[in-house]
Amino acid sequence: MDTTADALEGTAMKMPSRPRGWRLPSSLQAWLFLTPALLLLAAFTFWPVLWGSYLAFTEYKVITPPEWVGLKNFQELFEDEVFLTSLKNSLLYLLIVPFIQLGALLLAVLVNNSLPGIRFFRAAFYVPVVTSVSVVGIMWGWMYNEQGLINAVLQWLRLIQEPIGWLTDDRIALFAVMFVTMWRGLGWYMVLYLAGLQGIPREVEEAAILDGANRWQRFWRITVPMLAPTILLCSVLSTLAAMKVLEEVLILTQGGPISSTFTGLYYAYDMGIRSFNFPRALAASLVVSVFCILVAGLNFKFIRPRHR
Repeated sequence: MDTTADALEGTAMKMPSRPRGWRLPSSLQAWLFLTPALLLLAAFTFWPVLWGSYLAFTEYKVITPPEWVGLKNFQELFEDEVFLTSLKNSLLYLLIVPFIQLGALLLAVLVNNSLPGIRFFRAAFYVPVVTSVSVVGIMWGWMYNEQGLINAVLQWLRLIQEPIGWLTDDRIALFAVMFVTMWRGLGWYMVLYLAGLQGIPREVEEAAILDGANRWQRFWRITVPMLAPTILLCSVLSTLAAMKVLEEVLILTQGGPISSTFTGLYYAYDMGIRSFNFPRALAASLVVSVFCILVAGLNFKFIRPRHR
């Protein structure tokens, strides 16, 4: 037996090794797969951002080459009362973020139960997300009208004596628009929280039940900590969306009355599309982008997943 094994080993050592085919390194393969997406990002994201940031420091009238003016556009920007109002309104818009997150989390907890017809309710809460913003604007514009549904119901309930100008009163118009944004966003964040809830292992909750934890203790000590990554994601997305709100203002109020519903991004739209003042519009966009980065950084600082 030993002689046979030695012979087979000797034969195997004498056999020439089969040539292995040449393969690209795994890192190079990954970059090749990423190349098409990176080219699209470079053409439609990175280059426009860089070129627009440069134009924000220039005097540019499209038909003439850009002329460098330094911080002149930003100086004029912060001397404009309408822009300061727009920036204040964008920061005020952040007030809806806690309400969106709390409401979406509660909805996700409710629809996470296995009840008859629960799929219908999930779909119903998600309908505002997939509804066209123009349709939403027309619907809420009619409801906010002085002769619309909201005033009719409030008068029927004897809560008001005269119709309220929800979109024509400069003191409450912004809050009316904010409510529409919150209504549209609840379903989207509900789905994200629902995915996070369904990703929590059942064994963890069952162990807590065996240990005698009640429903509130399980929610606060198990569900919330394990949802921390989802909470961080939803908080960042909602704060960025609040800072960049445009569509609701464009359709419902067009910035009125008397510029009371101007937001930072709507100011940039008004300067660029209506007034053709592209450097001022790009400077405003750059300022809003800086605020978005700062707000997102605060989210990452104060909301940290601690269970990983």
